[in-house]
Order: sequence, then C-alpha cells, then structure tokens
Amino acid sequence: MKEKLIDDFRKIFGNGGEIRAFFAPGRVNLIGEHTDYNGGHVFPCALTIGTYAVARRRKDGVCRFYSENFPDLGVLTSSLDCLKKDTALDWANYPLGVVWAFGEKGLPIGSGFDLLLFGNIPNGSGLSSSASVEIVTGVMLRALFGIDVTNTELALLGQYAENHFVGMNCGIMDQFVIANGREDCAVFLDTSTLQFEYAPVVLSQKKIVIVNTNKRRGLKDSKYNERRAECEEALRELQAKLPIRNLCDLSREEFDANAHLIGSEVRRRRAKHAIYENCRTLDAVKALNDGDLVRFGKLMNDSHVSLRDDYEVTGPELDTIAEAAWKQRGVIGARMTGAGFGGCAVSIVDDDAVDDFIANVGRAYRDTIGYDASFYTVSIGGCGREL
Repeated sequence: MKEKLIDDFRKIFGNGGEIRAFFAPGRVNLIGEHTDYNGGHVFPCALTIGTYAVARRRKDGVCRFYSENFPDLGVLTSSLDCLKKDTALDWANYPLGVVWAFGEKGLPIGSGFDLLLFGNIPNGSGLSSSASVEIVTGVMLRALFGIDVTNTELALLGQYAENHFVGMNCGIMDQFVIANGREDCAVFLDTSTLQFEYAPVVLSQKKIVIVNTNKRRGLKDSKYNERRAECEEALRELQAKLPIRNLCDLSREEFDANAHLIGSEVRRRRAKHAIYENCRTLDAVKALNDGDLVRFGKLMNDSHVSLRDDYEVTGPELDTIAEAAWKQRGVIGARMTGAGFGGCAVSIVDDDAVDDFIANVGRAYRDTIGYDASFYTVSIGGCGREL
C-alpha cells in the first residue's frame, strides 16, 4: 500500500523532495455512546482500517490536497495566508482545519505541503473517517515540521479543528482513540479528565462484526448538535440544585431522585440515556475484565435500546440490524455504534456463526429496508503513526 501511494503521489504532484507516508485508524465504540460530550466514560478501539497519507513539504505557503476517494475533485489548493473554511475545498476542509488549529494553538507550520490521502473506511459510516483524516494530518504535520506535541495533544487539536473550523460540535472520543489506540486493546477513557487505561479485549473464538447500513448521513446536517444542546440544557436545569460539572457526574440513583428538575420530558430522557449509558460502560468494562462476555453482550443490547427509546438516534436501518442480530445464533451482543442517524452497528459473534450471521442479517435488512448492508469482520489496530 505504501509504495503504491507514493507512486500515485508522484504522478499527481511530481518528483523531488522527501516524500513520507503516514496512517491513522478508524474506530469503533464497543459501548458508551453520546457520553463523551457529557463528561462520561467511553470504551472504543482503533481498527486496522483507516486513512493513509503521503506528504511532502513545499518551499512556499501553498497547501495542495488530493484524495483517491474523490478523484473527480482533482487537486484542491489553499494557502497558509488564507486559512479559512471554504465550501469549494470540500473534504480538504478537514486537514486544512488541523493546520488552522495548530496555528491557533501557537504551533504554526513553516511552509505549505502537498498531501495525498486514501481511506478504506466507508465514508459516512460512523467509523470516524473525518477524525481519522484529522489525526493523520496531525501526525503528518508533527513529523514534517518537527512540532513537539503528544498523541493526546494531537487528539485535542483534531477536536478543536472539527468544533471550530469544520463546525461539528463533537466530543473527544474519536480523535482520542485514533491517536492513542493499541493493538488488541480497547481504550477505557474518562472524557471529563482524559485519564485512560488500556483494557485487553480477549475474544477467544469470537469476532467483531461491523454492519454498515449504507445510509449516508452528515453529522452537521443531522440532529447530533440538537442532542448535544438538549443535554446542555438538562445539565443547566440540574445545576440549579446539584453541584455537578457534567451529566455523567451523577449515578443512576442521583439522577432518578432529581430528574424532576428537568422541565421537559424529552430532555429528561436525553439526560437519562447519558447517565445510564455511562453506568453501563463502567459495568461493561468490569464484565470484560471478569471474563464475563455474556454480561458484556447484554449491556451492549441495553445500550441500543436506550439509544433507540431515550436518545432517539437509531432509526429503522440500525434498529433492523440490531433486532435481526439479537435473533442469531452465536451473537453475544449487538448495538448501533457512533453518532447514529445511519452509520454502523457492531456485534460480537462466535467464529462458527459469522457466515450465518452475515447471510441472515443481510437478508433481513434487504427485505425490510430495500437495499443491502455491508459487513466487515475487523481486528483491533494501533494508533496514528508514520509508516
């Protein structure tokens, strides 16, 4: 892959100069959804699929971008003298936003660059293709320009770019796990403190199967930002009485005793999901550490039900997949993953049941929704890095 992409780079941008290659993974969240911007815990892992980048420094201030995923757009060009979002730059606003974020945080780069990207994450699938682009760009900038930043700082720069340049009000989870992932481990992250630990994911004779609904959704155009605003308002209402910084500071019992402070039934359900989901995540990591995959799977299922009923971010596509998955032999647990509104579901399936799972869930989805889902049997990969 590396040598092919370097050859492609030379065809697009020409020979000369030092050409270097980088990679950042996608991610899947096993449990802990819509908790990251509510100060809770998440439990994602990096994947072996992701975004490849090939880059070279320039001597001027020009930044040129080319994506093998969007070849019809050709080479997109910007300049360090004009770092602002531009709809004409399309996908290149994501890497350009990271360049902008470096400068905003006192880390300006010394010159422009040429950048070629190729991603094997399905676009709009909910496996964090945008965060993968942001982190691979950060890793590239750090290496090409000798900037002294940690992986966690790269994650924060990527989130800052997405929040303030792209305009998507995301939490820290996606960028964090992509910058800090480790093979065969999930990242147990407290998003309120950024304290984390690696938890080995031992799935003996089991596989992680991701099902893509193939329903495209852009988060900025979805109700993601609306959900976040609802949680922020619920927090303000609870803070009238309770000395809390985040919704997920509360236990289930504390929330139940104070839910009446939230003036809207809808906002009560939004807050309930965040708080109960945080507790489920704590319980799930304990179950995994205890080797209790049955308990872990049940908590995955409960998570989907809460995302469906209290947070209302699933929809018919994701519900069809989850409900079909729950009926299959050898399924430990299944739930939507990511922001919702389309995207993907994740299941843990016995090795000897994977083929039947794909056939049966695929048939149920096609019969109900009218088009095919896509299936990926994935492995847990490492962090963003130079190749």
